[in-house]
Amino acid sequence: MAVSSTPGLTRAGKNPLSQLFNLSWPWRIMFGYLSIMLFLPMAALFLKASTVGPAEFWRIATTPVALSAYEVTFTTALIASLINGLFGVLIAWVLVRYDFPLKRLVDAVIDLPFALPTSVAGLTLATVYSDNGWIGSLLAPLGIKVAFTRLGVGVAMLFISLPFVVRTLQPVLQEMEKEVEEAAWSLGASHAQTFWKVILPPLIPPILTGVALGFSRAVGEYGSIVIISSSIPFKDLIASVLVFQKLEQFDYAGATVIGTVLLLISLIMLLAINILQAWGRRYE
Repeated sequence: MAVSSTPGLTRAGKNPLSQLFNLSWPWRIMFGYLSIMLFLPMAALFLKASTVGPAEFWRIATTPVALSAYEVTFTTALIASLINGLFGVLIAWVLVRYDFPLKRLVDAVIDLPFALPTSVAGLTLATVYSDNGWIGSLLAPLGIKVAFTRLGVGVAMLFISLPFVVRTLQPVLQEMEKEVEEAAWSLGASHAQTFWKVILPPLIPPILTGVALGFSRAVGEYGSIVIISSSIPFKDLIASVLVFQKLEQFDYAGATVIGTVLLLISLIMLLAINILQAWGRRYE
């Protein structure tokens, strides 16, 4: 069949725009839902931020209070996600490789941060880690104050981001064949050599993916942190709380700019997560 030379036509003789409207209903519903729930809100935020102008945008985004909030948010989230990267591997390893009483209960509790309202999590952590709390009272004589400090922000981020590493790593550990480790032992490898050279390499991509997901979740946390922190600028104020404070002050331009910065960083993190997942497919 001859191919039409008319501009804008495909080999089938149809305009791409007409093909777009001829797509199946599931595709249309999916695109419509995503447009309403994701694309349009993000576009509205970008359009609102563009009304302040580049110079004003930069000025608002780089004020001392904003820079301090970024530093508290991203540095604390990074430290929390790295700590969870270490202990998440240990927890996933124990849950997959060992049988012990109440194992199902422990495994279910890992998902508690997903189900628990963040405000309830913040109230619980503030109560436990306060100077009169179960854990805070033990740390107070040592001069360690957790609640209403930056350390409390880190504890909240640890709590809400832990499941991401565990749940990302568990399926990979379950699919790993025990015979590979036994083969390494039979060839004279020690347990340490087997771990570093046989077990760890295929685990690195899911570990990094879990850490990245936990980092993204910690950056966007609000409900638990606003309760356990004092939200004082240059001390423990995070970016999401700064957005809410600006809204309370009717500074909509400032809130939009800070929100846009957080959205851009979240999109970069999403790209990084997708790259890590693509890298991990090499081991499948």
